[in-house]
Amino acid sequence: MNAVQPLLAVAALWTLAVVTPGPNFLMAAGIAARESRLAGLWAVPGIGLGTMIWGISAYFGVHILFAAVPWAYGGLKLFGGFYVILLGIRLLRSTGATGPVPPPRAPGSAMWLGLITSLSNPKSALFAASLFATAMPADPSLSLGLFAIAVMVTISLVWYSLVVCVVSTGRMARAYQRGRRWIDRLAGGIFVLFGCRLIASR
Repeated sequence: MNAVQPLLAVAALWTLAVVTPGPNFLMAAGIAARESRLAGLWAVPGIGLGTMIWGISAYFGVHILFAAVPWAYGGLKLFGGFYVILLGIRLLRSTGATGPVPPPRAPGSAMWLGLITSLSNPKSALFAASLFATAMPADPSLSLGLFAIAVMVTISLVWYSLVVCVVSTGRMARAYQRGRRWIDRLAGGIFVLFGCRLIASR
């Protein structure tokens, strides 16, 4: 019974974090709307793998590493910020393109994009570390830590699969095609602003 309470707390806090729109949401929804539902669904396991990596890092105390070696967090933050800005610039440049929507990317490419997008935000690492620090016991067992990570990954997989399926429905896809240029401009601008904010934040 004691193990259930921290897992429920992890589930509640991680759900709140996941459903808040961010780079993962924009990336998954964008692929599903621009390319296909299948391409979007292939990106979801990449997000799940990124979640697992951040969860494992949190369990083994990535916040301690960042505190002891501040440049490690700074370097990861710069890399993530520039990568997100690059994604935004690509979207902004694509808004001037005409003609049919490009074909869906290969499964491996979609998974890689999901993984890199998930790992490009080091704040996810700090949030996961804070989650473990507040919701878990002071010295959680390996089994409890693995269960908590499994809960986080499951929530991410379910939520982003749902996002992809909803965005790729016929009505949503047609709406995207009608407003493709402006939607891509908005998403690209958000990516660029998020990346700049990530780089500039302390």
